[in-house]
Amino acid sequence: MLEIKTTAFKPSEFIPKKHTGEGADLSPELSWSGAPKETRSFALIMEDPDAPPGLWIHWLLYDVPQDVHKLSEGLPKTESLANGGKQGLCWGVDKFERVGYFGPYPPPGSPHRYFFKLYALDKVLGLAPKAAKKQLEAAMAGHILAQAEAVGIYKR
Repeated sequence: MLEIKTTAFKPSEFIPKKHTGEGADLSPELSWSGAPKETRSFALIMEDPDAPPGLWIHWLLYDVPQDVHKLSEGLPKTESLANGGKQGLCWGVDKFERVGYFGPYPPPGSPHRYFFKLYALDKVLGLAPKAAKKQLEAAMAGHILAQAEAVGIYKR
């Protein structure tokens, strides 16, 4: 069974400020285990379903090689990563123009939930860097072997 976890925060607890737009905006360390043996790559989508304008995309990562089971804290905001993964366009609901991790920065008020959704895929997607979420989801359709999620919360 696929499982994702982080040392940055406990499940459904507050994400530390250093991983947010109010702090250093560093991606949290993430690790996973239990991927099916047929896994050929991983993809990750981080989103906030509580954003007032709608589902806000904070991070898209895909084509992470099958033998990678950990992401270090503070990944660069570049189109391609040293591990072979690619990062898509994020930071918005309907307009996406940033690449890499952009952490929580909700409007003041109630806490927002941030879902880190990991997908084990039966193929390398082969998408170019800077793909949008719709492109990523279309490429993943029919190729998801397993999925897992970690949830953190944040409020300003």
